[in-house]
Formats: sequence, structure tokens, C-alpha cells
Amino acid sequence: MSMIDRMREDIAAARLRDPAARTAAEVALLYPGLHAIWAHRVSHRLWQRRLRLLARATSQISRWLTGVEIHPGARIGRRFFIDHGMGVVIGETAEVGDDVMLYHGVTLGGRTRDAGKRHPTLGDGVAVGAGAKILGPITIGAHSVVGANAVVTKDAPADSVLVGIPARPRARAAREDTRALLTAPDYSI
Repeated sequence: MSMIDRMREDIAAARLRDPAARTAAEVALLYPGLHAIWAHRVSHRLWQRRLRLLARATSQISRWLTGVEIHPGARIGRRFFIDHGMGVVIGETAEVGDDVMLYHGVTLGGRTRDAGKRHPTLGDGVAVGAGAKILGPITIGAHSVVGANAVVTKDAPADSVLVGIPARPRARAAREDTRALLTAPDYSI
């Protein structure tokens, strides 16, 4: 897939997930979460080529411009969308699957200074509400939803809903709408 095709795919994903998005041009020009993802792709390639200082510099410039910090070592899947963006932090060993959505203030962080895997893995189709913190080398299963302000420190199976401090998973009900879960008062703190 070419870079332009990938950018078109990102824009389409943003338009699909954000009801406020009116045009592709608006999304491409004015969505800082999208700009952070595009900058991450550049910094990640530099990181993979062992141009670590240049990768970190690119990442830092993106952080200054967008308010989103994605470490160049993080692995990000396709059609990833960060809505609003400000305050999102994604650590070095984090892995994000395809079709994942994060709201502002989300942290995918570590809990230790040990070398190796220390950040979370999010499966495909995961949605994470505003202010949620997912900490440590844990796995959030595919199609799970993390409620606003939840603090997650343990693995969760696929199709879970995680709410609270500490977050406790429950199975997602059949046909439960992800968008409703992220905005309903029952699922936030």
C-alpha cells in the first residue's frame, strides 16, 4: 500500500469514527491526532533503521505541534484514530492493533524501569475513553472497550468492557455499541 493510499485510509477511518468530521480536507488539515500518527510513521521508520536520535527528534517535534507523544519504538496498526489527541502518551514497547481508537488524555504507559516489554498491547478494534490509563505489559483483547478514566493494570479478554479504578473487566453484551459505552454515564467515573 502506498503512502498516499495509507493516508487516505487514515482520513476515511477518522471520518467514520468522528461524527463532527465534515470533509476529508478538514480532517487532513486540522486533526492533530492524525498528524501525530503520520509523524509517528516517519519516526518509527527512522527508529527501525537505527537512526534513534533523528527518530526521537522527529517524535519530539510532533509532540510540540500536536500534544500527542508517541515513542518512535511503538508499533501502531492500520486505521488508528486519536480523537482530540491532547495529552495522549504511547510508550516505547506499546503495540496497537488495527482499527483502534483513543480519546484525549489516554496513557499507554509502563510500570517498571526494567528493560524489555513494559507497555500494553491493544488488540484490534479496541476503543479507549478519555483519560484512561493502561499500564504495564498487559494485553487488552480485541474489540474491548476501556471506559473514561479507568486505570487498567491487568490483562482483559476479547470483547471486554473495563471500567473503574482499578478497572475490572466484564463481558460486552451482544450488540453493545462501542460509542455508547464510551459516552454513557454508567461507564465513566
